[in-house]
Amino acid sequence: MSRTLLTGGAAAVLIATAATSAGAAGHTPQITAPPDKIVIELATVNGSGCREGTAEVAVAPDNTAFTITYSDYLAQVGPGAPPTAFRKNCQLNLRVHVPSGFTYAIVQADYRGFAFLQPGAWGQERANYYFQGMPQTTQRTHQFNGPHNDNWQASDKTEYADLVWAPCGEKRNFNINTELRVNAGTSNPQTATSFMAMDSTDASVSTLYHLAWQVCPTPK
Repeated sequence: MSRTLLTGGAAAVLIATAATSAGAAGHTPQITAPPDKIVIELATVNGSGCREGTAEVAVAPDNTAFTITYSDYLAQVGPGAPPTAFRKNCQLNLRVHVPSGFTYAIVQADYRGFAFLQPGAWGQERANYYFQGMPQTTQRTHQFNGPHNDNWQASDKTEYADLVWAPCGEKRNFNINTELRVNAGTSNPQTATSFMAMDSTDASVSTLYHLAWQVCPTPK
């Protein structure tokens, strides 16, 4: 079995998108993303899926996006796989410096990767995110069943009314937790390998975190 598609890294991209504010039912006037540059820093990286030296961050030239590139985020079962290899996770702690007067929320996350799953096996992608000191969002799970030998994609969408906004005027780090899990199911892990990865050499395989923007209330 070839792993050519897994030798490189896939990008996790955070994109600043136009946002909406509350309005009449069914109508949400558009708010443009902040005109000033946004600074995003990767504070800490932890987890078996993004061990030291296997995850990198790069900020877009206009500072309205950043990429996190993974090179070893893969869960697997099968001959020779360590007992703990069936589950991999990554915890990212981000410092997002937002221009004064604006706040942001995650409106949609599109996760992508590559999977090779034997008939009877299955893989899962799980994710949640939260601002430091605030409750975590509900963990969402997407399952993929074998046979599967292709890219995979999963989207988590949040309705505008349910968005969790960064507190205005406060500096709170933003945390993203992801997990990949593979189960042999009815396949034979002694003879057949199954894996699921969040990395690929295919540049089109990337993870997108879409931002909604909102103007903070003017202090009285």
